[in-house]
Amino acid sequence: MAKSRNNLLGVGGQRKKLSRADQQGAGSARTADRKVAEDKKQELVRKMRERAEGQAATTADEPGDDASSAQS
Repeated sequence: MAKSRNNLLGVGGQRKKLSRADQQGAGSARTADRKVAEDKKQELVRKMRERAEGQAATTADEPGDDASSAQS
């Protein structure tokens, strides 16, 4: 009898085994670590945006090659 190539039952990886604490609803350390990592990422993005806005403001304030002075 030939093997059936269309039977994909059981294909797709394994499920994560839950610890007793996870089964009872207590958060795991992994969840806390993800929260800390997300907070750090948000803080970094905020700092980068502030720095970019500050640089954009200083370049707009600098006199030089702007269109109004070129026409005079």
